[in-house]
Amino acid sequence: MSAVRTVLLLWVCVGVFVSSYGALVISREAVAQIEVQSVRVDCKVASRFAHTVMTTKALNKGNSSKEIFFEVELPKTAFITNFSMEIDGETYVGEIKEKEKAKKQYDKAVSSGQTAGLIKASGRKMEKFSVSVNIAAYSNVTFTLTYEELLKRRLGNYEITTRVKPKQLVQNFEIVADIYEPQGIAFLDANASFITNELFTLVEKTVSDKTAHVSFSPTLDQQRKCPDCDGTLIDGDFFIKYDVNRDDSIGDIQIVNGYFVHYFAPTDLPRVPKNVVFVIDISGSMSGHKMEQTKEALLTILSDLNEDDYFGLVLFDDEIQPWRPSLTKATEDYVATAKEFVKTIEDRGSTNINDAVLKAVEMLMTDKQQNLLPENSVSMVILLTDGQPTSGETDTEIIHENVRASIDGNVTLFCLGFGYDLDYGFLDSMAKQNDGLARRIYEASDAVVQLQGFYEEVASPLLSDVLFRYPEDAVHSLTNSNFKQLFNGSEIVVAGQLIENDMQNFLIEVSGHGVDEYVIQGQSSVQEWDIMFSEQEYIFGEFTERLWAYLTIEQLLDRKDKGSPEERANATAEALDLSLRYNFVTPLTSMVVTKPENEENPDDVLIADKLTEGMNLIVLKRESVRILLQISFPLVDGDPHFIIELPEKNDALCFNIDDEPGTVLTLVRDPELGIVVNGETIGDKKVDTGSKVNTYFGRFGIVHQNLGIRLVVSTKEISVTQDSRMLKLQWSLTASVKGANMDLQVTKDHSLTVTLKDSVKFVIILHKVWKKHPYHQDYLGFYTIDGHLLSPSVHGLLGQFYHGVQFEVSDTYPGKDQDKPDASMFVKGKKLTVTRGWQRDFRKDVKNGVNVPCWFIHNNGTGLIDGSPEDYVVSSLI
Repeated sequence: MSAVRTVLLLWVCVGVFVSSYGALVISREAVAQIEVQSVRVDCKVASRFAHTVMTTKALNKGNSSKEIFFEVELPKTAFITNFSMEIDGETYVGEIKEKEKAKKQYDKAVSSGQTAGLIKASGRKMEKFSVSVNIAAYSNVTFTLTYEELLKRRLGNYEITTRVKPKQLVQNFEIVADIYEPQGIAFLDANASFITNELFTLVEKTVSDKTAHVSFSPTLDQQRKCPDCDGTLIDGDFFIKYDVNRDDSIGDIQIVNGYFVHYFAPTDLPRVPKNVVFVIDISGSMSGHKMEQTKEALLTILSDLNEDDYFGLVLFDDEIQPWRPSLTKATEDYVATAKEFVKTIEDRGSTNINDAVLKAVEMLMTDKQQNLLPENSVSMVILLTDGQPTSGETDTEIIHENVRASIDGNVTLFCLGFGYDLDYGFLDSMAKQNDGLARRIYEASDAVVQLQGFYEEVASPLLSDVLFRYPEDAVHSLTNSNFKQLFNGSEIVVAGQLIENDMQNFLIEVSGHGVDEYVIQGQSSVQEWDIMFSEQEYIFGEFTERLWAYLTIEQLLDRKDKGSPEERANATAEALDLSLRYNFVTPLTSMVVTKPENEENPDDVLIADKLTEGMNLIVLKRESVRILLQISFPLVDGDPHFIIELPEKNDALCFNIDDEPGTVLTLVRDPELGIVVNGETIGDKKVDTGSKVNTYFGRFGIVHQNLGIRLVVSTKEISVTQDSRMLKLQWSLTASVKGANMDLQVTKDHSLTVTLKDSVKFVIILHKVWKKHPYHQDYLGFYTIDGHLLSPSVHGLLGQFYHGVQFEVSDTYPGKDQDKPDASMFVKGKKLTVTRGWQRDFRKDVKNGVNVPCWFIHNNGTGLIDGSPEDYVVSSLI
């Protein structure tokens, strides 16, 4: 399903404190001074092209200035087209520039000592737009963000999802969607993840033949969690799913002002048999949960094969192991035999991607040449890996050349990247060069569902080598008109320009290979647009022209990874020109937002960059607290426990972070030194019904950008990369590695000490658990030595405390547990209720640990940490 996903948040901040991942959460008293007057999400869809405007208005009712944060999550496939802030009648508008020019403006602001910010990635399908501004007392601000996207049909429908998290009651809250589909709307459904029986009645839907109107506008009282509380029910996803009517004709063609768009998804085409080879990484890094999830998904996928399909399995580490030398027909008996083989798969050595893919292609080509496969069938390779090539051929450019030459346009390659310890760009380019696509599979409890979902999208090919022909004397500037495959539940879209704007009709032909040869011809016809679009609220501007530009840019960005250097340069230049001409924030452009002048920051600049998969740009500002203390930060058993030791106070603070397994948290980020430490959580092997999900850290990623070092530590192995060279160490062996910039010391099955040149030292503890334990699994602990050597800009869940934290504890009184008294703590301008308890430090005794007394801060450290735990969640371990 295609998803247009948005998130709307409004946070408030006193003074200039800002964490690395969002606004500093402040007291209820301060928040009460900011009144969110209205939140409106207005989405208009015209022939699948969505134009969304998000507007938030707020008033500072206090007698001092406040810093207000506007955050929106939007789909990674969308292009921002406009952003503005209106403050007391004056409007500040973002300007889209070439990325390099925007960066120079940004660097100038930074070098002059001004704070500056960037946009960051957020989750699987989202990226987060965030901007803050100081608002004077009794002043108003209006934020408006606009973005556009072509909805893509997946598994038989389109989806628009809006994630709303206002975090407080809103006087005027409204979500509105107007949809116009000339083919007619086949069905439409609207719902929300936060919906209650009372709220469901407020979702209004009006659907006619070709138009639909959806609205959701709860009153202030209807938003409340309870009659006498200020908490809001509005917290989650509001989504709309729909599809359009279809027939067996040439498809649907829309023509407006000299531009056309052609949608093609015929009904009732018979499914074409497929020949598929699954190439599965079984290297050591796939051990544990990833391997179990892969096996579970494969068992389901094998069950879903049709009996006229042919399939093969190729397992690989540093060796290549086909299940059988040729593909096998997917009969019930052969599928059952294959399942038994899958159950025996175990992880082992390194990663030889080159030879594994070449073997799969060889099997397909040989069987085809020997007429062992159906004549009218579609061939594909589905590669699943969680790592980079470390065995056999490891040069990614040479692997690209080898695979492209071997496939030679005869096979489609799909690449699935499991997790983050891989070169996603390498997989993405390799797939696109061979008519396929890449997708990241996130290490989480739903990884099996992700794998199965991808397979469902490609499980039923209807046509191959689909070619669209239009008269050369009638159209020009076509987007891609030749497609390798059309799958059931999807849709092909072609757009272009007419040579003559007043052209009334032209001939169209679509051909392809299906169960039989497929050729269909038809005549486009221009309809009276003033009649078709009589209800103007359902359309916006020159949507066909902007759709053409969007699609062209999207395909040019794919093309810049293919072809000769000259072809790549031309594709890049053309995509940049269109991005600037149509005001799109793409990977080649940036939106520069110049904030209102003030005495402290006369030229405060922020930049909105379009992210690509794997990028993660963070909002950064400097804190003013500088109390030098020697602090260490151990992580111990259970839901991630953090201890802040304060030797000068002979005391400690501690807090937990409760999150889902697979969450990646930023622990340390030092932008001046280029050091980043992220940690990924894992869960118990199984959780009893109704029990709490315990999480631990299962992997750490450490990067020193200035020294070119990347270190990934899991419970299975330690992987070090520097200057394109990779080294792997095993926990089962004591080892010592000394380099010019970093020293590593592995104590067998116990600990890893990482010493960075002229900087901090990290210690990672391995907690071994009995392999047959029914619930628990191995996990890691993280400690910092000499954290004070990091720069004053350091931040993160741990990093924000490296230069100290001031607090006072008073008014001790009995708590719920008679052995653990409660007290009042004053920290960062807030009064918190804390509990005296203890956590375990495992540095000296890895088995039992040593109890460390500490003041426990409840609710995930709220009030102690800057912002909320969600602000520290990132999409990538590296």
